Amino acid sequence: MEQHAPHNLPKEFHLTHIMDLAVGNYFFYGNIVVVEAREGIVLSYKKNLSVILAILNITKGEPWVYVSNRINSYAINMLDYKYLNKVPTLRAIGIVNYNELARLNTTLEVKFCKKPFKVFNNLREAVVWGVAVLGNKSEIIQ
Repeated sequence: MEQHAPHNLPKEFHLTHIMDLAVGNYFFYGNIVVVEAREGIVLSYKKNLSVILAILNITKGEPWVYVSNRINSYAINMLDYKYLNKVPTLRAIGIVNYNELARLNTTLEVKFCKKPFKVFNNLREAVVWGVAVLGNKSEIIQ
């Protein structure tokens, strides 16, 4: 069942699921997962492994793309990318930054990530890129 999407994406991108968690909100546009972490948190994939398992459950073992929509300021444990690197169905990571400091931090993150990794200035570009990475528009349009 489609839910109200908080993002200004083209109408063909249907929001299929939302996870509202202590660390942030996870919006599923098919197998594109848009993550908006909460202000001031430290995001650790090791500590929040249950979140990755929930994503894998929702995406049903199919390929997926992680898009971090950085509308809030928060910290990331960059060493934890080694856990994301081991997720076989995670195809790529996109980061949407809205200021120069965030862009500088992202240049460090890419050094820890073995997956395709791209930085964007807006969410729409990131989601369209995610669809291209997956190579099948039907995975996002449901």
